Amino acid sequence: MSQEKRNERTLREEARRAKDRIKNGFWSTCQSDMTETLEKARKQGLNESRAGRYFRNRVTAQISGEKEDEFYLKVKEMLLSEGEVSDAIGRLTDREYYDGLSYEEKQRYTLTLSEKYLRALERFRRECEFEVLNKNA
Repeated sequence: MSQEKRNERTLREEARRAKDRIKNGFWSTCQSDMTETLEKARKQGLNESRAGRYFRNRVTAQISGEKEDEFYLKVKEMLLSEGEVSDAIGRLTDREYYDGLSYEEKQRYTLTLSEKYLRALERFRRECEFEVLNKNA
């Protein structure tokens, strides 16, 4: 099967899913949830535009079927159990893989891991900030 056929099938599947969302009232529910979320943010003194962006990102992830990646879950578990620790990168390092790398590869691996950790930490902070809005949503 050619790449065009596979892309066409994917496009058809996405169109079907979009049509199902419309039929099932997904967007009207989404709009009411968004209004409720912004109202909760306003009442609690949170930044409404940040709350709106957070909500939109959650909906986008829901539509695309994104699942929380293993790395984020590991970071989240560490942060919930021990908080922010000074040796987070060391704890997250895959020692078996790391030991087989050259000096330059170790440096690159550590920088990449550090960037991933910072993104996961920022995501965790956003989720904690808006956790109150997610309850009863």
